Amino acid sequence: MRIISKLFDSDRRRIPKSPKHLDSDESVTLSSSLSDVTTGSSSLHSSLSLQTLPSVPSLQKIPSTTVTVSHSVTSSFKLRERSLPVTCLAVNGGYLFAVSGHEVSIYDRDMCAHLDTFNGQDPFSGTVKSVGFSGEKIFTAHQDGKIGVWKLTAKSGYKQLTTLPTLNDRVRRFALPKNYVQVRRHKKRLWIEHADAVTALAVNNGFIYSVSWDKTLKIWRASDLRCKESIKAHDDAVNAVAVSTNGTVYTGSADRRIRVWAKPTGEKRHTLVATLEKHKSAVNALALNDDGSVLFSGSCDRSILVWEREDTSNYMAVRGALRGHDKAILSLFNVSDLLLSGSADRTVRIWRRGPDSSYSCLEVLSGHTKPVKSLAAVREKELDDVVSIVSGSLDGEVKCWKVSVTKPDNSFYTNLVQ
Repeated sequence: MRIISKLFDSDRRRIPKSPKHLDSDESVTLSSSLSDVTTGSSSLHSSLSLQTLPSVPSLQKIPSTTVTVSHSVTSSFKLRERSLPVTCLAVNGGYLFAVSGHEVSIYDRDMCAHLDTFNGQDPFSGTVKSVGFSGEKIFTAHQDGKIGVWKLTAKSGYKQLTTLPTLNDRVRRFALPKNYVQVRRHKKRLWIEHADAVTALAVNNGFIYSVSWDKTLKIWRASDLRCKESIKAHDDAVNAVAVSTNGTVYTGSADRRIRVWAKPTGEKRHTLVATLEKHKSAVNALALNDDGSVLFSGSCDRSILVWEREDTSNYMAVRGALRGHDKAILSLFNVSDLLLSGSADRTVRIWRRGPDSSYSCLEVLSGHTKPVKSLAAVREKELDDVVSIVSGSLDGEVKCWKVSVTKPDNSFYTNLVQ
């Protein structure tokens, strides 16, 4: 009984106060390398002094005059009365999941009508930093190092099923010393546990990928919620993760590196395939195009780097940079052949890839009063020339945009439909 009590007690610990990192309720959760930056200041002024990678060629060109771009704000609303930062946005079917503090609010995506809120009674889990979906399960990444598992029920609404690692998973490994790893001086934990805030989640083919300020990447099986792998991925906090359809994993870190992980045929564990080093500051965001052949990375150096796969290998080579934001890149989102970028300069930029692999900045969306921390988007099925974009900012506001990209004959840009 003493063992079980100890395991339950660990679930209720308060938010760790790590001196290396700032709570995202008060700052942009970029990494320890940005610990001097808070939202109470003038929104990441320090990023203005950073290099913008002059050695990397620009991929930008002037947008074609044959393309017409228009946009409008269809809705704008605050998640909470105290205007806490919007830390995460996610779209699942017809629903928008928006996070402020420890609360996850669900909205009808078309009407922007509030439907429900969950995790509102558990402030001790800390800020929710990411949301992912696998089947009927919803996964939430928390400041306290846990991952919540939720499900929508007919009687109780959104009900928490468990947290990761599960009690069963910890009981299986608790007694064996080999299952413990050193997380800091005089401190050990089970290798299945994150030792610091979980910063991002990705879901692919029945697996959940989580990264953390504890510098690790962990891989969980969605069916039985067991942790299958834990990888010491970086030398500093890991801020972003992206997974391609073929299972290749990309992690971005405050150590300025992007690392590529893959599982060789016949092997049980992922191995390091490549380390991508071009950014001059912390990597905050990653996004992949639809087929996984192009990787986008955003950093505090104000640049978005475009990496393309060489031949059929997992290795990515930098092709060029997209420049235009005045401050750190905080969020990226790819939809068809459009890339969206949110920045500490309070704007959202819309980039489009052309047939010659160059990129044009089609539009700049402004209106937020603080850094844009999160983005989500879908292409409307009924209106092929319209993309719905949702942006969340540290000003506590969510904005819903309708963006139309058309040619003179009103036909949508061909590659976007494909």
